[in-house]
Amino acid sequence: MEIYKKTGKMAIGSRLRLLTDKITEDAAEVYKLYGADLHPKWFPVFHTLSGGENTITEIAKEIGHSHASVSKIVSEMSEKGVVLEKKDKQDGRRNMVTLSKKGKEIVEKVQDQYVDVNNAIEDILNNTQHNLWKAIEEWEYLLDQKSLLRRVQEQKKSRESSNVKIVGYKDQYAEVFKKLNEEWISTYFKMEEADYRSLDHPKEYILDKGGEIFIALYKDEPLGTCALLKMDDLQYDYELAKMAVSPKAQGKNIGWLLGRAAIERARAKGAGALYLESNTILKPAISLYRKLGFEKVTGRATPYERCNIQMELVLSYT
Repeated sequence: MEIYKKTGKMAIGSRLRLLTDKITEDAAEVYKLYGADLHPKWFPVFHTLSGGENTITEIAKEIGHSHASVSKIVSEMSEKGVVLEKKDKQDGRRNMVTLSKKGKEIVEKVQDQYVDVNNAIEDILNNTQHNLWKAIEEWEYLLDQKSLLRRVQEQKKSRESSNVKIVGYKDQYAEVFKKLNEEWISTYFKMEEADYRSLDHPKEYILDKGGEIFIALYKDEPLGTCALLKMDDLQYDYELAKMAVSPKAQGKNIGWLLGRAAIERARAKGAGALYLESNTILKPAISLYRKLGFEKVTGRATPYERCNIQMELVLSYT
């Protein structure tokens, strides 16, 4: 058990398996104590069938196991003569599972076992500071809301995000600004005239016209970029454009941090609304824009062939 003092909570799966193994070993002996020919892992299926016949699908739903897992257990129980499988009289496509005569005899044998086991568990709970049964219920509820995998992914993203710094444009970033955008555009579409103008001459076509360019540094390496293009428009002040993140930096929250930096800069400059153009094939990008608060609009002219969705963010409402 010394290992768990060294590893800490990251070894929760291994520790729970060890605890499960201990309980399962004792459970097998407990069944023998009461003369019940039953394997511990069969119990959820056995208990469900104690209430009447069911299909494998219904059993799986009841106990929260996969169909394949229940099917395997039923096969094992069938080989031991504990259950019977038969066709549904009203629907021949369905197999009904029911306890055999032997299975029903086991039901009678384990009634006292249920009482004794329950009392033994209560005794353990009464001698512990923390109620494991209630804790398990809480864990099950929380993991149903958000899996452990999802939680680890969020922690990973949060940790890596702390290494991201958003800085303003400098001439030294001209090449990476162009390269990152050319990379994603060429992957899905083709470079267009408007792309070449802004990427080849960012100072003249973006900065000198009142726009901004943002660079995302991950551990001081430039791996993301986006721009605010000043618009001569009564409806929108800036266009959020030229957002690109290096494939090797995906999952580090860089797009979100760039977007938020651009939005906050636009707000600080007194902008009332932002506009952007994209393509619905770029699902992660569209999802990001919606997360940033952008909503779909229609009816504006665009210089890009690839554009099939236009979105806006009204800053006075955010």
